[in-house]
Amino acid sequence: MTWKRVLIAAALVAALGGWTATVTATTPPTTPSPAPSAPGSAPAGTAAGTATPGTSAGAPAASSPAAAPAGWESVQAPGTCMCSDGSPFRYFVHRGDPTKVLFFLEGGGACFSADTCGPASTSYKRTLSPEDPPKLDAGIFALDRADNPFKGFSVVFVPYCTGDVHLGNQTKDYGNGVVVRHNGYLNGTTALGAMAATFPDAAQVVVAGESAGSVPTPLYAGLAHDLLPSATISVLADGSGAYPDVAAINAVIGGAWGTGNAIPSWPENAGITAATWSFPALFIQAHKHDPAIIFARHDYAFDQTQQMFAGLAGIDASHLDQLMDQNEKQVEASGMQLSTYLSPGTNHTVLHTDAFYTETNNGVKLVDWVAQLVAGNQPPDAHCTVCTADASGG
Repeated sequence: MTWKRVLIAAALVAALGGWTATVTATTPPTTPSPAPSAPGSAPAGTAAGTATPGTSAGAPAASSPAAAPAGWESVQAPGTCMCSDGSPFRYFVHRGDPTKVLFFLEGGGACFSADTCGPASTSYKRTLSPEDPPKLDAGIFALDRADNPFKGFSVVFVPYCTGDVHLGNQTKDYGNGVVVRHNGYLNGTTALGAMAATFPDAAQVVVAGESAGSVPTPLYAGLAHDLLPSATISVLADGSGAYPDVAAINAVIGGAWGTGNAIPSWPENAGITAATWSFPALFIQAHKHDPAIIFARHDYAFDQTQQMFAGLAGIDASHLDQLMDQNEKQVEASGMQLSTYLSPGTNHTVLHTDAFYTETNNGVKLVDWVAQLVAGNQPPDAHCTVCTADASGG
């Protein structure tokens, strides 16, 4: 996500032979029977290398030895699911109203080179610790709080440990002994399949995520539609609105992650490649696949994390809000509507904190704005009038 700089670095590494390393598409797990249809799974005759997302039938499988937060079940995923270092992967389930489900994708950075993926790198979360996930009792996870739009919801929480914004599907050898299992798509869709099997009567599904986890929310919403076609589906993406659509960058990073091995075989995706499978395109293609999905995005105008990545990339980060506005215009030019809540300030994501209940922008409280989304309505844009790094400037 350090766009121009990454492209230059990638070209240099390619010239030195670093990008000629071996890549291997992840082998999908054996689908249990009976099981829900795999989201976006390829029909017979699809080109080899395309991933079939994993599924898990019935109630969650045997629990992981790791302790889960109070009120949550820790679910050990099948062995084909794993973190970037090959360690086991698990996800977490909270059982509430079986007809209302929040599917949440965790954030945690990204990597796409020997330097950013190497053992000294702090740019991404490479494995799950016994403490993962956090307590899950604040922000939208305060599930007993009266003013929480998600009060009483069932929740599937998908941790992140693959460096590929939950979109990757290959093992990549970056050279110098750096081998990364970009397994995010397989991990995420396994949890998604289990969600549909565990809550088959879900009438409402909200797909949400923060930071790296917010990037793929439109894609997973489209896949949720495939599994639960009668459910109403909404998207709430928090903290990734500034990353632009640059074909060469998409191809370089997508090539490292194996995103081309994980493009759903929707009719709308005919001709889509890693170069065109951009972050804005995820919204556009998901809308084409299911026009009934409601899409919403929250950002801070000078998000310090997005601003840092943009600046490192050589992109003018002095008006990060303008990059976000440009992406919104690109998405909506396709004919869809994307509701945006853009606040002044430098913070990065809010959904997991209790600031979710107090943030106000132009007189609109974020919690009330999200409540409209959860109620099945398209919230109106809430855009800072004066977008500054000062949180009081909106």
